[in-house]
Amino acid sequence: MVQLLTRGIRVSVKVFFEGTYFKDYKLNYSYAYQITIHNQGKEAVQLQSRHWEIIDSLRTKTIIDVEGVVGKKPVISPGKSYTYKSGCLVTSSVGAMDGHYNFINLATTKKFRVYIPKFKLSPAFAMN
Repeated sequence: MVQLLTRGIRVSVKVFFEGTYFKDYKLNYSYAYQITIHNQGKEAVQLQSRHWEIIDSLRTKTIIDVEGVVGKKPVISPGKSYTYKSGCLVTSSVGAMDGHYNFINLATTKKFRVYIPKFKLSPAFAMN
């Protein structure tokens, strides 16, 4: 697990290799990840959008900018957490992801960025 604290918001990531399969005549490596966002601050916040950079060792970087996470824009009260699961495909056995979330402080209406720690996409058999 990797973690990063930004402006009172802790982001923790666990990664799971799900296997390989062929799509469009190419071998793909499937990864799932679980992210927990914990509000260690003193005011409620709402996640508005996310920015991902997916690095595949065989291709260039893929950028994803979308609203919310898994179709939701969660409000996270002080001391509370929000956990979700998602996934990605890469065409090589080794890759990485990182990015950030855009939040709004519900008390002050100020927007701020929370960074997602870089995490590796690598199955156990590729660790050597």
